[in-house]
Amino acid sequence: MRNLSISTPVPFKVVTIQDDFWSPYISLIRDVVVPYQWEALNDRVEGSEPSHAIQNFKIAAGLEKGDFHGMVFQDSDVAKWLEAVGYLLALAPDPELEKIADEMIDLIAKAQHSDGYLNTYFTLKEPEGRWKNLAECHELYCAGHLIEAAVAYYNATGKIKILDIACRLADCIHETFGVGEGKIKGYDGHQEIELALVKLYHATDNDQYLQLAKFFLDERGQSPHFYDVEYVNRNGQTHFPLLRMALDKSYSQSHLPIRMQETAEGHAVRLVYMCTGMADVAAETCDEQLLAACRTLWRNIVSKRMYITGAIGSMAYGEAFSLDYDLPSDTAYAETCASIGLIFFAHRMLQIEAKSEYADVLERALYNTVIAGMSQDGTHFFYVNPLEVWPDASGKNRNFDHVKHQRQRWFGCACCPPNISRLLASLGSYIYSVREETLYTHLYIGSQIELEFSDQKVQVIQHSELPWEGNVRFEFRMDQAFRFTFAMRLPSWCESADILINGIPYPINEDSLLDGYIHIDRQWDPKDIIHLVLPMKINHMKGNPLIRETVGKVALQRGPLVYCMEEADNGSHLHQLIIASDSNNHSYYLPKLLHGLQIIEVPAFRIREHSWGDQLYLAHVEDQLEQTTAYFIPYFAWANRGIGEMQVWVREQRF
Repeated sequence: MRNLSISTPVPFKVVTIQDDFWSPYISLIRDVVVPYQWEALNDRVEGSEPSHAIQNFKIAAGLEKGDFHGMVFQDSDVAKWLEAVGYLLALAPDPELEKIADEMIDLIAKAQHSDGYLNTYFTLKEPEGRWKNLAECHELYCAGHLIEAAVAYYNATGKIKILDIACRLADCIHETFGVGEGKIKGYDGHQEIELALVKLYHATDNDQYLQLAKFFLDERGQSPHFYDVEYVNRNGQTHFPLLRMALDKSYSQSHLPIRMQETAEGHAVRLVYMCTGMADVAAETCDEQLLAACRTLWRNIVSKRMYITGAIGSMAYGEAFSLDYDLPSDTAYAETCASIGLIFFAHRMLQIEAKSEYADVLERALYNTVIAGMSQDGTHFFYVNPLEVWPDASGKNRNFDHVKHQRQRWFGCACCPPNISRLLASLGSYIYSVREETLYTHLYIGSQIELEFSDQKVQVIQHSELPWEGNVRFEFRMDQAFRFTFAMRLPSWCESADILINGIPYPINEDSLLDGYIHIDRQWDPKDIIHLVLPMKINHMKGNPLIRETVGKVALQRGPLVYCMEEADNGSHLHQLIIASDSNNHSYYLPKLLHGLQIIEVPAFRIREHSWGDQLYLAHVEDQLEQTTAYFIPYFAWANRGIGEMQVWVREQRF
């Protein structure tokens, strides 16, 4: 059904990641994070808030007695865990993990209704409330995550049981929603089902799932408004009264039909999940108007509403976007799930049009916010990712109630930890894609792939020293020489690159540089080698002058990594530090610091307060400056050395 010329991601099952930076993360997901999250879902993590997610399924299956506990969307935590397991099993066999997952699938099957319906909250707590509060209660959101898990597990193992469960659930939804007589002409408050149905369409080739995804997108924001109709039908009953979800239409991006929306509004995760589904459906149905809407929303996000760390969502109320250029550092919400959703959106757009801006944002969010969301031991997590932290204000200034200065073991609303797991477990699918006779490299991650061009097999081995150094090497293996195009992204953080092919310099010109990718079209010989050098200068990044928070300040970035100061290296009162704009910065690698980090030293000055006494305000006082050195570490590594201040943006001045 596809008519758009889109790229196809190289399946991560044929991508073997062998990377000094990323391989330990994937091992951590397999060996620590997924087992830890299984314990958390079973309420076996001492000192953390109980999940009750597995217990809910046992009760719904009739295996145990009790009541539902947790959030209305608690089922989705189990689904995301199962999806991560699917990706891990696709990478390497693990009989013990597969046995646990199969038993969980058996439990899910027992909890499913005869008509295909599956949701433990409504099975146990509101059996008469099925499909009556879509605006608030996440029924289709939970269904979407179960479908994503089913497709991932089926693709990994070939076992049909979980896919059958997902299809029965999707068929139940298809029978319930639509434009026909007796059907609900509505949609979920939290987008997710749309992108999941497209995945199910790919797995089954059943067009009704694609059409159902399109229906949910097309219906959103139409008049008369579905939320108003269902609100009246349930006599104004609400599940989350403080958020007014049914009345605040922009919160769930239902204030306008999706093709008319021009700005990123409302709950940040919902917005990027919706955009991901929009891009999926646009690609499959050749809907140019829908694709144009994707581009419009993308442009608003990345040019006016995204943090330098690739985080989105600037206010705690509604976990939401606020307005253009409103990007406060210390009260940022910047949910981990939102950056993961932004990666999904960027990845879909990258397949539709191979433009480096999508991969640049994907890389920015991945290397900064996403991995900052998990501690180096894999058992503590951030839900919120601020760019500035003052621990003394915690618990005193209520504006910072959502900001944590330490990662948490688990959450009552635990959407972020399993989201990190499923993303990193499937990381191989984000590195390469193929469009016709062109192989694109989007991320510089050490890896090995095997694929075919025109019935010719080729193996590409990538060696990468990122994110610490910009040295990348590609080795080609094939039985005989043949022609294809190899495209490498020129990242936004470097202005140029040096390329050697078999030791001979390869010039980069206007003909070879297209949409941010260096295209090398040639006859490739067995054992050809490309050396790519991406300069890793320390960039003093400035924010647009319309961003009130960053005027007069800079953030340091080296390669894909944004840096920050921590109290552990610089003492307290980080706001008193001013770095010199005309100084020589120094960067070096410390192998024993948090398993190895590249740090940055910058000549700086500290404003001293010793002459102020007990005066709060004074006139005609010059700042007393003391020369010092400011130390910066990668943002992703902050909060691994105890409680302390942290700051990304720092004042800069020419001395």
